[in-house]
Amino acid sequence: MKLPIHLENTIDMLRHLPGIGPRSAERLAYHLIRMPKEDVILLSENLVHLTTKIKLCSKCFNITDSEECSICADETRNKGFIMVVEEPLDVVALEKAGVFTGVYFVLGGVIDPIRGIHEEELRISDLMVLLRSLHEKESVEVILATNPSTEGETTALYLKQKITQDQGCSNISITRIARGLPTGADVEYADPLTLKRALEGRGQY
Repeated sequence: MKLPIHLENTIDMLRHLPGIGPRSAERLAYHLIRMPKEDVILLSENLVHLTTKIKLCSKCFNITDSEECSICADETRNKGFIMVVEEPLDVVALEKAGVFTGVYFVLGGVIDPIRGIHEEELRISDLMVLLRSLHEKESVEVILATNPSTEGETTALYLKQKITQDQGCSNISITRIARGLPTGADVEYADPLTLKRALEGRGQY
């Protein structure tokens, strides 16, 4: 049976979403058909807003709808306590744990030569600019919270070498999130208690 073209296009687009296979895409598309028209219109408007209203924080590159994200704009957060993560979803997971009082920096991924991702594709140069701007602070701690995968460890080691070799970062101590996370696990999928233990158990790196 040939499906209506708009339904077919919707199913095809849904299949591009992570974790959505052909059958799931079909179920979602038919569910949208059964939804009230007003709800579908509201959903479509919000999807458009994701591309027109949502942007990256000018300081940490987290997701925001203003110039600065709510974390960077919060005067109570310790600006000399910086956690470096891979993606915005990691920030969400760590904030749910409720134990970190500093600010974040989102790299935008990890070094992965096999996939053609090198340090130039990440925001490492922006991170270094940020860290150098804090040279007047007596002490700054950078927590490397990349995932405990091969790529995450490679990226953490590269960042450690980059920071320790930079004369403008002599006031910075580097720590690594503890092994509360299993090897190969992603920060964004860890439960709050695991993240809390991993953060509290961090050590010099």
